Amino acid sequence: MKIAIIGTGYVGLTTAVVLSYLNHDVAAVDKDESKLTLLHEGKSPIHEPGIQNLLEGVWHTIRFTPNVAEVVPESELILIAVGTPPKKNGEADTQHVEQAAREVAQVCLPNRHYTLVVKSTVPIGTNQRVVEVVEDVFSERGIRGNISVASNPEFLQEGLALQGAFYPDRIVVGANSDEAVDTLRRLYQPILEQTFDPPSEFPRPSAYHLPPMMTTDPNSAEMIKYAANSFLALKISFINEIAGLCEEVDADVTEVARGIGLDARIGHQFLRAGLGWGGSCYPKDTAALLGVAAQSGYTMPITEAARTVNFRQRARIVEKLQGTLGTLKGKTIGILGLAFKPNTDDVREAPALDIIRELLAEGAIVRAHDPIAIANARRALGGNDETDNNRLLFTEDIYELSYDTDALVLVTEWEPYHKLELRRLAKQMKTPILIDGRNVYSPEEAGAAGFHYIGVGRT
Repeated sequence: MKIAIIGTGYVGLTTAVVLSYLNHDVAAVDKDESKLTLLHEGKSPIHEPGIQNLLEGVWHTIRFTPNVAEVVPESELILIAVGTPPKKNGEADTQHVEQAAREVAQVCLPNRHYTLVVKSTVPIGTNQRVVEVVEDVFSERGIRGNISVASNPEFLQEGLALQGAFYPDRIVVGANSDEAVDTLRRLYQPILEQTFDPPSEFPRPSAYHLPPMMTTDPNSAEMIKYAANSFLALKISFINEIAGLCEEVDADVTEVARGIGLDARIGHQFLRAGLGWGGSCYPKDTAALLGVAAQSGYTMPITEAARTVNFRQRARIVEKLQGTLGTLKGKTIGILGLAFKPNTDDVREAPALDIIRELLAEGAIVRAHDPIAIANARRALGGNDETDNNRLLFTEDIYELSYDTDALVLVTEWEPYHKLELRRLAKQMKTPILIDGRNVYSPEEAGAAGFHYIGVGRT
C-alpha cells in the first residue's frame, strides 16, 4: 500500500518505520529542516530503543520530504501524526492537524479515492472538523473530492514504542465509512494476523495473542484514547495517594501494591508508587479531557484529583529533603535522572525539572545526571554548561556528582541506577541521604550501605 505520513515525531516516525518494515511504500512529510537533515542522513531525530537499526533496515522503502504535494496525490492512505500541544487552558491545540488536512485536500486528485486517518491525539469532535476542513478546500477548488476520514488513535509508550507497534493490545478505528475500515484492516493485516517475520531486536512475545481491531464511531475512538490515558494516570495517582497514607501509618506501599495487584480485576501494572507521571501524554491528555468536560459544563473530580495527587508527589520530595536537612539553602543535592521515564530523552513535564526548580528557589546547589537527557533538560531549564549562578551543574559521572553532596534524589528509574555502588556513593557524600523517588532499592540494602534511606510510601 502507498502511504503518506504527515509528521515524524514519536508517533509519525515509529509508524513510518514499522509500516515500511511490513513492506508498505511509505513517504513521511515534515517541515522541520533539522529533522529532515538527520533523516536524510539515515539518523533518527528521536531517541527510542531500536529505532535507529530499524530505520537503517527499511531505508530502501521509506523516504522523507518537506513537500505534501510530492507524495500525497499518488498515495492511497494518508496518516496525520502531527503534534497537538496544550493551550494555556489545557485544551489540545488542533491547528496543526487542521493545517495538515487542509494541505492534503489541496493536492488530492479529483478522480482518486483517499483514506485520511487522524492518528494524532485530538479532542472529541476533531474527526468531524477535519471532514469540514477537507470539504471546504474541495469547495474552494471547485471539485468533488473523494476522501474517507477515519480516526486511529495510537497507544504507544515512549521507550517501548516499537514493541507496542508490532505487538499491540488492540487497534482502534473510528470511521463512518466501511471503505475506510476496510483500508485500515488491509494496512494492519500483517499485525492483526502476525504474519510478518519479527525483527531480531523485537521478537514476538511467547504469550502474545492476536490483537483485535475494534471499530467504532469517530467520537468514541477519540474518547477511547483520552479515557485510556486518564485511567492509567489515575491508577498511578491512586497508588501514590495510598503511599502517602502508608508513610503516616507505618505501612509499606510495595507490599500493599503486591497484595492488591494479585486481584485480577486490578493487576500489578501502574501500581508502582513514586514521583508520578510526566511526559507528552498523561499530563496533556488529562488536561485536555478536563478542557472538553469544561466546554460541556461537566465536572470530572476524579481526573482532577489524579492530577492534584500527581503534582503533589514532586513537592513531597522537596518536603522530605527539608524534613531531613532542615534548610536547603547552600545544601548540595544530587539528582539522578532527568527524563520523565527511562529509555527516552524526553523531559516534557518531567518530575525532575519541577524538583530542580523548587530546590533552586530554596537556595540549594543542584548537580544533575541522566544517561541521555542532559541536553534536553538543559534547554528546558534555560541554561548552558552552567546555569543559575553556578548553582545548577550537569555531569555525566554519577560518582563525581555524589562527591561531598548532602543528599541524592533518585528520580528516574534508569537501569544503570539499579546497579549503583551504594557503599561507594555513601562514603564520598557529606551526609549519606538517599531519597529514592522510584523505590528502586530496599531500605535494608541502602541502610547496609550506609545510607539514611527515604522511599515513597515505605517505612
